[in-house]
Amino acid sequence: MNAKEYLSQAYLVDHRIDSKLEQLSELKDLSEKATATISDMPGSATRNVHRLEDVIANMIDLQNEINDDIDGLVNLKREIMQQIKTVPSPEYQLILERRYMSYKPWEQIAVEIGYSLHYLYKMHSAALQSFDEVRKKTQILKLDTK
Repeated sequence: MNAKEYLSQAYLVDHRIDSKLEQLSELKDLSEKATATISDMPGSATRNVHRLEDVIANMIDLQNEINDDIDGLVNLKREIMQQIKTVPSPEYQLILERRYMSYKPWEQIAVEIGYSLHYLYKMHSAALQSFDEVRKKTQILKLDTK
């Protein structure tokens, strides 16, 4: 996995969480439409297939998945931040943090740090290269200590 793929993991997990939150919202809407059977009368042939308890069970399962994903995202971001901090240049660290931890668009990063877009792209490329070099050295050191 190259530096860009590694750093982009948090963004992808964050979007997966957003998608699950949308699904949860749809299930909540569905639960408001679902009705529970309250009488002893036999159900009709056109019985509502979205029984309230089924919808609620699905909501609870999805909420648990979302919580697990959020825990994973927090841990992943912590790990990525630790890796970014090993890059020797504070300038590179700043670019990587704003792009991959804060998910800011290039134009906003350029304005915030006072670079042209073209120069920012060059700096980003150099930052990724530096990040890759540090990761490779770290992996080699880990292998040597085993």
